[in-house]
Amino acid sequence: MAVANETPERLELAVVERMRDIAREEWNALLAPDDSPFLEWEWLCAMEESKSAVRKTGWAPYHFIVRTAPARRIVAACPMYLKSHSMGEFIFDHGWADAAERAGIHYFPKLLVGVPFTPHTGRRFLVSPDFDRHAMVKLLSRALTELCTDNGLSSVHVNFCAPDEGEVLKENGYLPRLGYQYHWHNGGFHTFDDYLGQLKSKRRYAVRHERAALLGQEVSIRVHAGDEISDAMFGPMFKIYLSTIEKLYWGRQYLTRDFFDLLRTSFKRHLRFIGAYRRGELIAGTINLEKAGVFYGRYWGCFADLPFLHFNVCYYAAIDHCIQRGVRRFEPGAGGEYKWLRGFDPALTHSMHFIAHSGLRKAIANFLLRERREVEAWIAEGRERSQLKPVPPSDQESE
Repeated sequence: MAVANETPERLELAVVERMRDIAREEWNALLAPDDSPFLEWEWLCAMEESKSAVRKTGWAPYHFIVRTAPARRIVAACPMYLKSHSMGEFIFDHGWADAAERAGIHYFPKLLVGVPFTPHTGRRFLVSPDFDRHAMVKLLSRALTELCTDNGLSSVHVNFCAPDEGEVLKENGYLPRLGYQYHWHNGGFHTFDDYLGQLKSKRRYAVRHERAALLGQEVSIRVHAGDEISDAMFGPMFKIYLSTIEKLYWGRQYLTRDFFDLLRTSFKRHLRFIGAYRRGELIAGTINLEKAGVFYGRYWGCFADLPFLHFNVCYYAAIDHCIQRGVRRFEPGAGGEYKWLRGFDPALTHSMHFIAHSGLRKAIANFLLRERREVEAWIAEGRERSQLKPVPPSDQESE
């Protein structure tokens, strides 16, 4: 089978159950420059080798690849897992699973195309630049539905995918699901005061008050980027990660200590650790990643409870860093109206779902139509009530 490449070749599709069995150079060669760091071979491999995302934890690696024959060059792929539960996905289908089981339909295992434990948005199908991307995504979408039905699985889920991928998947029988997150966008700011100037006066006063609250408590905040993160810091970073989990009754530890050790040896270049220090002692921090002009906020934790510490470390220090570095977008993760109050406006997310059972598919399709109307209404309201000053019409036209 040939898919619009310069030298037509026969293509083979295969499932690979260990990232280690895929050459790092081949996988990473499929990434576009602006693909997220979570799609890189090193991150995905660390998930498996640290025992964080493995069969025992309900995340059996099931990566899908397309390669040429007879050269066996990988020309397309997607990170995929055979899931035995719905935890750690940030697209919630627990109600679907419950309804299926009540109807006598086995919902698990299911196939999930995505990255474990992180709701970052972007491409999920990686395609070599010398192949037609649209045609290859179409090929993969059909192959995944065949893999699902041939093996008696309930469903295929493609979470937080790019809108263009969603269009192709929809054409091939996948149900679209809209969601939203809160993202911050850099309006060409040069200083933190420029960011404050974009906020409405009430919120601008609140942010200044929250920043000033730490000044009298001998707290300093520092951003450690890449190699500035010493090897000795990874132990405290793991404790930071655990601290929030231990405080929440619904908290779950997805990442192991070994995962942080693997990041230390193979992934420092994308890491950004923001630490809060009091009299030289680390009291709070947030673990983030940065690549291609996007800052990804991930894990927050603290050993001391101080007023507004969370907002200063997770948002204000991160925004200040983004301004200084010229980072264009900040994705802080799922949920949180408190983000909206600080100038993070709602942004649509896209996920696609193939449901094999016709009755279950119809019920879920009806649910998704109702949910979509609610999401679109909230997005419109969130933007209308934005904490940012309105952009003048002349500025809107020039964008």
